[in-house]
This record gives sequence, C-alpha cells and structure tokens, in this order.
Amino acid sequence: MCSPEPTNCYPVLVNIISNTLLRLLNSTARIRVWSELFYRTKTPDIQNYIFYNYLSYLLILAAGLPPLFAVSSTEDYKVKSTNC
Repeated sequence: MCSPEPTNCYPVLVNIISNTLLRLLNSTARIRVWSELFYRTKTPDIQNYIFYNYLSYLLILAAGLPPLFAVSSTEDYKVKSTNC
C-alpha cells in the first residue's frame, strides 16, 4: 500500500484508519486522501494561460521595483540622510 517514500505513506495510513473507523460505525461515507502537491491541469491551453499570466505579472513587478528604489535613494540624497 505504501511506497518507500514516507511522504506518501502517511496519507495512505490515515485514509486506511479513517475508513476503517467509518466502517465500524456503519457509515457509508468514505474519506479520500491524496498527496499531490499541486493541482495538475490536463489541457495545455490552461497551462499556457497560467504561465503567461504569471509571466506578465512578474514582468510588471520587475519593471516597477527599480524606480521605487531609485526614488527612495534620491529622497535620501535630498534630505542628506546618512546610515548610522
């Protein structure tokens, strides 16, 4: 039931124990446990959409940060502040 990796073994054991307890209580419900880290999309269109959204967000963020640092340092220069 468990693979050699302990990361996958614990969710499987919790699933077995939980379902056994539910069966002992005469319940028809079941608990499903999976250890997939991220949701994997099946279609490449969705993957491309997510990738280009993240890429555009990071490019906008990268373009906006350097002017922020430059303005901060020019303001420090104007008031002649020093690091103590």
